[in-house]
Amino acid sequence: MENTIQQLNYDALVIGAGIAGIESALNLANTGYKVLLVEKDLSVGGKMILLSKVFPTLDCAACITTPKVSEISRHPNVTIFTGSEVNSVRRLNEKEFKATVTKQPRYVHVDDCTACQLCEKACPVSVKDEYQLDLIGRKAAFIPFSICSPKAAAIDIENCTLCGACERACPTSCIDFTMEVEKYEIHVGTVIVATGFDMFDPMNMPRYGYGTFKNVLTARQMEREIAPTRPYNTILRPGDGKVPDKIAYVLCVGSRDATVGNPICSQICCMYSIKQAQLLMGALPMADITIYYINIRSFGKGFEEFYQQAKGMGVNFVKGKIGKIREKENGNLILRYEDINEGKLEEAEHDLVILSTGVLPNKGIDSIFEDEILDLDQFNFIAQSDMLASPAQTSIDGVFVAGTATGPMDIPDSILSAGAASSEAISYLIQHQ
Repeated sequence: MENTIQQLNYDALVIGAGIAGIESALNLANTGYKVLLVEKDLSVGGKMILLSKVFPTLDCAACITTPKVSEISRHPNVTIFTGSEVNSVRRLNEKEFKATVTKQPRYVHVDDCTACQLCEKACPVSVKDEYQLDLIGRKAAFIPFSICSPKAAAIDIENCTLCGACERACPTSCIDFTMEVEKYEIHVGTVIVATGFDMFDPMNMPRYGYGTFKNVLTARQMEREIAPTRPYNTILRPGDGKVPDKIAYVLCVGSRDATVGNPICSQICCMYSIKQAQLLMGALPMADITIYYINIRSFGKGFEEFYQQAKGMGVNFVKGKIGKIREKENGNLILRYEDINEGKLEEAEHDLVILSTGVLPNKGIDSIFEDEILDLDQFNFIAQSDMLASPAQTSIDGVFVAGTATGPMDIPDSILSAGAASSEAISYLIQHQ
């Protein structure tokens, strides 16, 4: 039987609940507007909530994010749809857009769930944990991560065997396998796109051995090993559980490289690699850490000082492009590279290699707009109509963009961008009341 389409009215629709989407929604809500915040994931917070610390201050990322997550989760002017996607947006008139939203069933009644995790313990099915970047496993009945919001279980129905063990274990009877897809027709006055970014898949550069060599990780995976909510109790290489002694970072993997379709600098890779190197030196004081780079681009406030601080701590910086990585029988890795300063080919052995992957646009957002075209720039990020005078304005009147949906940027710039988007959206709403 076809689901009934529910109709709802809000002042603004914010697509994406990362730090930029949260900031945009909070600014609108604090001004008195009713906001619908739509997030495709099971939790708000985006990528930032899963980070360890932020550069260059080394402040706790979760300590910055969770107060905002808590505020927006309780705000009377904000409605949050997680596990949901905006399927289409169409202008009805100069004052109104109509959006269709699909909300996937969680198979758990969130209001009744106490996050006791008894369903996890009872579930017999184990799969890879996407929130820990596949470093460990999780159950088919699971809480996404320890500081997720909403803090409630979900059922991975694709891997669930419908054995009923989680239902029998649940003390509040909140698991419901009869839940269905919900469809909504949303009427709003303005739209903010804060869909964030994607990361380059290093499988597209097989010479680095990612996916083949067990001790080659991405920087996002290492971020999880460093974070307080990490999968292991210390820093381990996944191939054999050994604590690494010689760690290498390979910068510009999938950025500044036209051969893989991403010729631009991702802006954050140098600094997040240096941040991780500093944190690793604190966690593993005896480890040697080498960063192989083309250029260090430390352009932001405090970035150059942060870079120099890492040098002073003993991080070894080698100006050289990695040509190939090969694996030894013991799991160690041989990096073949061109030493730019010395002008010769070199090889170095490391027991763990971290690939600092570049930033890519999240594709597909332009296809949801009907009758009007959301322009993209030459790199497939959302185009800004007037970057200086109106940085959040898109090619569609009344649709604004925030954060890394416009291009690579760090967290402070994403928050500033969200402030611009929400301010312009408020002005638009006032003009079209």
